[in-house]
Parts: sequence; structure tokens; C-alpha cells
Amino acid sequence: MSLYDGPVIDAHHHFWEPSLGRQPWLRPGVDIGFRYGPYESIKRDYLPPDLRADAESAGIDLVGSVTMETEWELDDPVGEMRYTEGVAERYGLPNAAVAHAQLDAPDVESTLEQLAAMPIVRGIRHKPGQSHGPEDARRRPSLLSDPQWREGLRLLPRFGFSFDLQVAWWHLHEIVSVLERSPELPVILNHAGLPSDRSSVGLHEWSRAVALVARFPQVVVKASGIGQRGAPWTVESNGPIVRRLVDLFGPERLMFASNFPVDGLTATYSEIWQGFREIVQDCSHDEQEQMFAGTARRVYRLPAELLRRAEPPGR
Repeated sequence: MSLYDGPVIDAHHHFWEPSLGRQPWLRPGVDIGFRYGPYESIKRDYLPPDLRADAESAGIDLVGSVTMETEWELDDPVGEMRYTEGVAERYGLPNAAVAHAQLDAPDVESTLEQLAAMPIVRGIRHKPGQSHGPEDARRRPSLLSDPQWREGLRLLPRFGFSFDLQVAWWHLHEIVSVLERSPELPVILNHAGLPSDRSSVGLHEWSRAVALVARFPQVVVKASGIGQRGAPWTVESNGPIVRRLVDLFGPERLMFASNFPVDGLTATYSEIWQGFREIVQDCSHDEQEQMFAGTARRVYRLPAELLRRAEPPGR
């Protein structure tokens, strides 16, 4: 097999302008204790020209992108999507967006109605929070176990929304009953379930937890956000993660994404995408195209035209 050279859809990244002051965690002097450590370097504008320049430097054929909510001010989720629509109108990217909505808020249905009226919005993310580690996860459950939060989650299919789930793997058991009762709810597991512990025991427990949700056909996964604090992004360190995801989900339920500019704290855009290409180079071209573009196009309902390419001579 060979390194993938086909179309790429970056299925998870952020566009923002911190100078506008709309993301509290990106304001000057604020430090939330981020998992990658100090993050002052990403408190800068990141817009489609920056993404396209990064893609060009990586030598990839970026044909589309999906932008993720940015922890904008909580009382204005619709405003964030209006901003995102404006970015798309100016630059032609993103092709789709995942919005924020507080699923346990009394007025969540009204928020979802407003977001559903915006064609660019395909899904919702509301991080459910997490305990510090697997040892206290059952004593300190996340919002995934909260009845009111679950009621909000169950509203999403009514509005045609998928749900982007970002939570540490030690809480994944909490969503199993939701998946059993809501087979119509598409769920996208963000950042591979956050496999931060790369010890043999840690990887084993991560794999078992992710397997709990991989058995549900409506769940897909993003191989993204798998950098490590203070360590280089390498095929050796991240290859086992990606290959296990391929085993559990198959190429048709896995999508690659940069999580830029956030993961710029751990690697360059080129290092991330070159790493993905090397890790799955033994897969067939069709399987690779699913992971690099096809799964994202299908799950986020992007135009089929994005993947239409000229037929090679003689075919």
C-alpha cells in the first residue's frame, strides 16, 4: 500500500478571533489548567486562510472542514453560530459547524430550534465534565448520568442534530444506556476518548471502555486531539491508538481531524497529518479515503461534490 494522497476533510478544528473577547478561556491572563499545559500561543486569530496555509504546508488536499464550538460565552450559543456563518460567507470554510447548547438548561429546546434554523449547524456539543481519573469515576459521575441533561440530549434527533461527545474514557460506561434507548441519535466520540495514559494498563483500560460504545452502529469516532503534553507527536506513540480505533470501528466509522489550532501545542499540522498517513498506509485506498474524508462527509452531511475528483486517464 502507499501513503494517502486523496481529498481530506478536517473533521474537527476551531476558527476564532480571541481579540473579540467572546471565549472566556482565551482572554488575556486566563489559564484554565489546560491538559496540554500553557496555551498562550494559541490565543491568536485562527481563520480559514490559516487553515488553508497549514494544509498547504502539510501537502494535503483540503477539500472541506467542520468547525467545532469554541467555549464561547455560555449565554450566546446562537451568536457563536452567527459568527461562524459570517466566517463561512467570507472565506468559503467551514462547510459545517458543531454548536454548543446547554442540554440541562430549561430553555434548551428554544436554543435548539434557533440553531436548527441555521443551515451550517449539523450537531451539538456540550461537554459533560469528568472526574480526575478512573478510580473515582463511579463516585463522581458526569452529566451523562444526569436525568435532565439526558432529556436535553434526547431532543437532538428531533432537530436533525448529531451529538459530539467529548469525555474521558472512564465515563463512557455512563452513555451506554442512552445509546441502547436512542438508536436514532448519531454520536461522534471526540479525540478518541482522551487516551492520556499510555502505559500498557492505561491503554488496555481505554480500549475496553471505547469498545463499550463501538458496538453501537450509531457511534463514530474522531482520531484527533491525541497529542501528549511535553512529548512529540509520533507514529510510535499514537499509532497503537489509531490502529485500535480502526479495529473497533472500521474505516467507515472513523474520521481524522487536526483539532487545530489547539493541537498546535503538541505538533505542527504537517506532523499530525503525515502521522495519520503513515499509520494507516497499509489500508486500502478506499479505506483510507473513508477515514480522511468519506466518513466526515457522510456523518456531517457535506456536499458529495467535495469528493468528486477527475478520473485518471484510461479509466
